[in-house]
Amino acid sequence: MAIDDEIEGKMDQVKGKLKEEAGKATGDRSTEAEGHGDQFKGKAKEALGDAKDALNKGKEAIIKD
Repeated sequence: MAIDDEIEGKMDQVKGKLKEEAGKATGDRSTEAEGHGDQFKGKAKEALGDAKDALNKGKEAIIKD
């Protein structure tokens, strides 16, 4: 379901932000970079969920006509 992708995306973004901040606090650039990657992955999942929603709405509109 699209909503699952959106929720997973938001969770990945939060996890990534926490990881990024932990990396900054400890001076661990690798962890900070992983956090950025997780945030990007989360945004991509969220966008995928949005795209699925848009496709489903379009499909429903075509079927109604």
